Amino acid sequence: MDSDFIYVYCILDHRPLLEDQSLASSFEVLPVKEYYAAIKHVSSNEFSEESLKKNFADPEWIETHTRNHVEVISSLMVNQAVLPFKFGTVFKSEENLEKFIEEHSSYIKDHLRALEGKEEWSVKIYCDKKVIRDKIVELSNELRELEKQVRESSPGKAFLMKRKKTALVEQKTRELMKTHGQECYEQYKNISESIRMNNLLPRELTERQDDMILNVACFIDRKNVSNFLHITNLQREEYQPLGFSIDVTGPWPPFNFVEMNDSRLQS
Repeated sequence: MDSDFIYVYCILDHRPLLEDQSLASSFEVLPVKEYYAAIKHVSSNEFSEESLKKNFADPEWIETHTRNHVEVISSLMVNQAVLPFKFGTVFKSEENLEKFIEEHSSYIKDHLRALEGKEEWSVKIYCDKKVIRDKIVELSNELRELEKQVRESSPGKAFLMKRKKTALVEQKTRELMKTHGQECYEQYKNISESIRMNNLLPRELTERQDDMILNVACFIDRKNVSNFLHITNLQREEYQPLGFSIDVTGPWPPFNFVEMNDSRLQS
């Protein structure tokens, strides 16, 4: 392979044990200083800075390679803490990788220690506004009173009050979505070692008909994962009748809680 680059999945503090042996051919282990790097050799034709710009615009290429990136790291993190690199991080040589690790040794050591016994979990909460709108009158004293006034008013006044009711339904719907979303967030925050709020995704990306109202990454101690999942089940029981849908996935590599160098290509 011409002009081999070193693609890095993650760094570990002892030789890794691979949980899924079907991934064994996906990477090799490179001892670097007192650490071990899970790497693979890749072609500059595919992973140079210019090539990556083009490949990042190819959904099929992205899907195939990101899946492999996450699968390898996820399999390694079953048995030990790993410090994951962002997808697409490559070094021009083993010497450059060694220099990078040496320069960031203190950060690596501290974060591997902090990641020990922890997992990242993703929580996405969606809401079907139509379900809330259908229930909001029975949930709001103000709306029930307004509805009563509409029934008792003359046609002209009733028309104006119906417009007021429609606006109030929208306001109360937004308030209820915000209130329940915040309640869920606080419960996840309380059980997490750390929590990160991520951007809400539009329907075009979620491919759902309901709206995303919460998108967080939770850094959970493994001994608390069962409690974390129990909280999720309780939330589903409480909020699903109101049109809320809670999507929890994990464990994931702790990408949201590790900030390695942003540069994809290390010279």
